[in-house]
Amino acid sequence: MARQLDYATITEIFRRFREADAEPKGELEHVNAFTLLVAVALSAQATDAGVNKATRSLFKIADTPQKMLDLGEEGLIEHIKTIGLFRQKAKNVIRLSRILVEDYAGEVPSSRAALMTLPGVGRKTANVVLNMWFHYPAQAVDTHIFRVGNRTGIAAGKDVVAVERAIEDNVPVAFQQHAHHWLILHGRYICVARKPKCGACHIRDLCPYEEKTL
Repeated sequence: MARQLDYATITEIFRRFREADAEPKGELEHVNAFTLLVAVALSAQATDAGVNKATRSLFKIADTPQKMLDLGEEGLIEHIKTIGLFRQKAKNVIRLSRILVEDYAGEVPSSRAALMTLPGVGRKTANVVLNMWFHYPAQAVDTHIFRVGNRTGIAAGKDVVAVERAIEDNVPVAFQQHAHHWLILHGRYICVARKPKCGACHIRDLCPYEEKTL
């Protein structure tokens, strides 16, 4: 774990992230808050590409909680059976759809606490929905962000909640909204797990990782 970087260094890192990609986007395809929620729930232990392939046809016929209930669990399984843990995920999607219809008038709630009461929705999923749909600067920490945060010192922490807090505490407000996407994309394509592509990294001179490993 690298030492937590100082304010000036973090500011410069995120300035460069913004310069390279001013409006980073999530890679999960969706058409509304409900389909985003379902896509994120399905993405656990699966790739975004795999989820997108499965949901393109699904969301054409089931883009609301009621339509998902009408499709039913077995009908849902036919669309998502290429995704890992599809049976349990199908159960969760049908259950959360029923709760949304019965308790939230078919709308996706916009609070973390309410979202986390839904089956199959943990803190990370809730934060993705809050960030991407409701434009709240929530930080969804996955394995990529956890690695980047600790390897670079952008957000050091012993667990995902600690890294989430470190991002909130240390990243300047101007960059908070897109911090999640910049970090996850950096972790997926540059600061990868086994052989980070330091030669292609535009923050390499600000990162303590490379000089420790050369």
